[in-house]
Amino acid sequence: MGIKKPFNEMLAEDGAMRPHYRTYSEWLADKTADFLPQKQREANALYTRLGITFAVYGDDVGTERSIPFDIIPRIIRPAAWDIISRGACQRVRALNAFLKNIYHDQEIIKAGIVPAEQVTGNSAFRPEMKGMKVPGDVYVHIAGVDIVKTGSGEFYVLEDNLRTPSGVSYMLENRKMMMRLFPDLFARMPVAPVDHYTDVLLENLIACAPERATQPTVVVLTPGAYNSAYFEHAFLAQQMGVELVEGQDLFVANDVVYMRTTAGPQRVDVIYRRIDDDYLDPLAFRPDSVLGVPGIFSAYRAGNVTLANAPGTGVADDKSTYLYVPKMIEFYLGEKPVISNVPTYMLGNADERAYALERLDELVVKEVQGSGGYGMLVGPTSTKEQIAEFRKRIEQNPANYIAQPTLALSTCPTFCESDILPRHVDLRPYVLSGKEVTLVPGGLTRVALREGSLVVNSSQGGGTKDTWILEDLSC
Repeated sequence: MGIKKPFNEMLAEDGAMRPHYRTYSEWLADKTADFLPQKQREANALYTRLGITFAVYGDDVGTERSIPFDIIPRIIRPAAWDIISRGACQRVRALNAFLKNIYHDQEIIKAGIVPAEQVTGNSAFRPEMKGMKVPGDVYVHIAGVDIVKTGSGEFYVLEDNLRTPSGVSYMLENRKMMMRLFPDLFARMPVAPVDHYTDVLLENLIACAPERATQPTVVVLTPGAYNSAYFEHAFLAQQMGVELVEGQDLFVANDVVYMRTTAGPQRVDVIYRRIDDDYLDPLAFRPDSVLGVPGIFSAYRAGNVTLANAPGTGVADDKSTYLYVPKMIEFYLGEKPVISNVPTYMLGNADERAYALERLDELVVKEVQGSGGYGMLVGPTSTKEQIAEFRKRIEQNPANYIAQPTLALSTCPTFCESDILPRHVDLRPYVLSGKEVTLVPGGLTRVALREGSLVVNSSQGGGTKDTWILEDLSC
């Protein structure tokens, strides 16, 4: 793509303040030198006290850390948000159609658009889902679509997160924190609200309940307190006003799921599950799982409970499937993609692998099933030794990797100890599917806090920002 210089979201090329940041800049100009450092300390202390944490697996220092939070908001003008929201919703509509199709008549495979091996040979494909009717034909109830802006000012989708997308609790807590720290700013700027997210989520989950449920009971199913996203599981259950349960709190009788309560068994109609497919039901998937519920998949197949997201969605967010999403949009919706994919090389293809291996120092290489910034090579910031080691991995299992150009991710102003500096960011808006496909005006902005870093994941030294979508159309 040849993009080298990042797009600065606050400052134009001539150094002038972009219109949507002017009010914030004028407000900040009146503040004393110790204002931001003091507010950052307050935010850090509050996050620690509230227990807003994430886990880092394999970290010798300790698994629990407070999520790094930057107090300078990312501000997005309405026209840009229109592109993001239309593009993200379009993508999720197509992916839902793809999942329904591959578990039924597989027209997209018969049409030669997606190779059969890409679907049925994928480890995330669940043959057990074939021919199943799911409520409302919704497979992906909650999706996180990772979007970046490049040096040209264009948006690109980096990846789709359809299995158990995380991070929305940080989006909501970041907004609460900013409103607590800077209430006067919200009086001066037309920032769209996000606090109704859990209301919309609950409405959509209820809308996808089995038809016989007149007053559906919804629960959030968590693997337990040792899971990296447990804070989020508890937070979402609390905000929706539903029970947070573990596998041992549920049981199945006659293909019906019940929750154990002090008043006796209570029937459960919708389960927002944050447990991976493999561990969901030891009778259907991994027999050694102690996290799931024996018989829950049988109840699901019988149409007596809704699982959100549906098992088998992982085949659609695999990084090798990502390549085909623009074609899915055209095939199922008859539309051109609103937001493009990043050009991607499939390293299982001999020609594309040869091209990539010659340019590993220029490319980003990712594991097909990787997440969280793990199993990834950022060529321009890697040592010769790291590149050589990754080359060996690719040669041993080339189909397990894709490669992409190193994008110059856009930068946002970020508070770094005592100064405001540009740092690279991405955005994960959360798309909800029920009767409609919608999203609240916001998302999780992740920021690479280390100078020069392009890796925004919190497990790799990244942090988060509040994302402000302006409602004033003159911006």
